[in-house]
Amino acid sequence: MATTTNYSWTTPDDTALVKDGASAIRSLGTAIDTTTKNLNPSTTLGDIEYRSSTTNTNTRLGIGSTGQVLTVAGGVPSWATPTASTPAFVGVSCTNTAGTTQSISTATWTAITFNAEDFDTDSFHSTSSSTSRITIPAGKAGKYLLTSHVYLDSSSGTGRRFGSFYKNGAEAQVARVEVAVSTGTYIGMVNTIILNLAVADYVEVYFYQSSGGTLSTAGEVCSFQAQYLGA
Repeated sequence: MATTTNYSWTTPDDTALVKDGASAIRSLGTAIDTTTKNLNPSTTLGDIEYRSSTTNTNTRLGIGSTGQVLTVAGGVPSWATPTASTPAFVGVSCTNTAGTTQSISTATWTAITFNAEDFDTDSFHSTSSSTSRITIPAGKAGKYLLTSHVYLDSSSGTGRRFGSFYKNGAEAQVARVEVAVSTGTYIGMVNTIILNLAVADYVEVYFYQSSGGTLSTAGEVCSFQAQYLGA
């Protein structure tokens, strides 16, 4: 007797004498029916079949519940409820210790320094060297939200007051803000921008005043933050 190529169904040879044609047809039909059923074990709306470890046999996976997702467990497909996760925060907030001040010379763009941190998830900032800089670490290139708060002695009501973000030593585009001068104790300036930053890029907060004399920052209330938004 001959057999089929894929499923080894028994069939008569070309030269075989078929004594009972009905029986031969039934045998072949039963083989076809069994193989087809093994390849299509579904019984219910929404069923999915996947290849099992048994040759020419599929396994039925019943439909999952509302909200579940198709996943893999133990090397086979399965339905599971997705686990909610909150992305880990990545960023830094720099500030200064109480009583810290910084002199800002007139008519000179000056980088604001920070000797303390509220938090720093990935060593963006150093409190001992290049303290004005936030530097992008390996694996964290992408878009960043930058925010700065600078408070400056405004005892002189003359001249102008500017703040800006610098990237790699040069002023970032559309990053400059200006506040009106007035005679008083301090004036505050808030600035924010989103920049695309590569690994090893560094950003700084710069301030400019043209009062004609030296002014000082109220360092402990100055701050500089960077928050990673994504690639």
